[in-house]
Amino acid sequence: MTLETSRRDLFAAGMAGMAAVSVARAVGAAEPGKPVLAPRPPMGWNSWNSFATTITEAQARETAAIMAEKLLPFGYDIFTVDIQWYEPEASSYTYNARPKPAMDAYGRMIPAPNRFPSSAGGKGFAPLAKVVHALGLKFGIHVMRGIPRAAVEANLPILGTQYRANDVADLSSICSWNPDMYGVDMTRPGAQAYYDSIFRLYADWGVDFVKMDDMSRPYDAHAPEIEAAHKAIMATGRPIMLSLSPGETPVIRGDHVRKYAQMWRISDDFWDDWAMLEAQFTRLENWTPWRGPGSWPDADMLPLGRLALGERDTRFTPDEQKTLMTLWAIARSPLIMGGDLRHLDSATLALLTNREVLTVNQASEGNCPHFVEDGVRVWSAVAQGGEDLYVALFNTGDKAREVGIRLRDLGISGPVAVRDLWAGKTLGQQAERVSAVLPPHGAALYRLS
Repeated sequence: MTLETSRRDLFAAGMAGMAAVSVARAVGAAEPGKPVLAPRPPMGWNSWNSFATTITEAQARETAAIMAEKLLPFGYDIFTVDIQWYEPEASSYTYNARPKPAMDAYGRMIPAPNRFPSSAGGKGFAPLAKVVHALGLKFGIHVMRGIPRAAVEANLPILGTQYRANDVADLSSICSWNPDMYGVDMTRPGAQAYYDSIFRLYADWGVDFVKMDDMSRPYDAHAPEIEAAHKAIMATGRPIMLSLSPGETPVIRGDHVRKYAQMWRISDDFWDDWAMLEAQFTRLENWTPWRGPGSWPDADMLPLGRLALGERDTRFTPDEQKTLMTLWAIARSPLIMGGDLRHLDSATLALLTNREVLTVNQASEGNCPHFVEDGVRVWSAVAQGGEDLYVALFNTGDKAREVGIRLRDLGISGPVAVRDLWAGKTLGQQAERVSAVLPPHGAALYRLS
């Protein structure tokens, strides 16, 4: 096949270039000579979808070992303990109205020793991080924006300063769904020192990834704390990736968010519901100009396999599961598995570990949607290191139908060889159009050579 000049220009200077034009301003490239953090979409596992607030050290160690064995060989390398690891009484997807979190003398959350015994004696997450690192994985934690309300009530000192929690807390800035924290007023003396102190603690523990919640909405109100977190990370000298949550992050703030974070959520929590999955198509389309090295719009975790404290398996049908993985791959969303790895079945493992599909997520560029027909979605991308194209076809309707796109609409002249990435086989040549009959909520993913 031949890629026409217009197609090359589109990907060399168009959408891919838009996403990469400010890479030098991304957090990982803030200083000349330093590598970009998250040059590819992060891949890993997070405890929220399967453990809610309840994960223990024993469960974390068991899960990390399974992850290292079954998923790390395919690139999934970030192991993240999600929300309320500091809450001794955490028990479900709801939050205690009057939490009594584990804290140090400077108002910094520490792992609850009854759940993470190795944290006792001031060790924090350092012992668990050491175990995770020994498995070849990176270690991540979830934190909430702000300063603990319990630290404000006790008016604890801020490390290395003359200030106290009451001096920096913004009592009017509270999360609507979690009772743990007050916001930090970044105009007050000592405010940055507080953020510096918590990220210094995380760096000392060996944390590689921080998912920071209650950040992206309302975005402008929280922007000073987003910048403070970035500044605190830079001060540690440790290459800690920053992921902002939840969404919906406003697209109009794309230039700001990519300066200060490597990932940011484009929606509220995503679960195994078709309406939620269908809505992600438009969001990922809208974020196209901001996607690139060190800059990943995040469509949220993969709610696959065993979920919700072991109460059920995913509600997505097999076709919807394939659609989910295909969309996240072609749109280069981070791939963060949320299901309980202790109950990982062969079908889910196969879905997560198709190397050709993962290559689309990790090694493509110019990823963009094509708007060809109502009721269907089509994406394409260029394979890195060559002129081959990836094409993803989606049937978002409730009935089986043919979905396709003309080769000329992809900027291609001449016949192409078509390889089905999910089936792992070459289908033959097409001269004018690539298409497939897809089941309801189904998808196909091809490589055109």
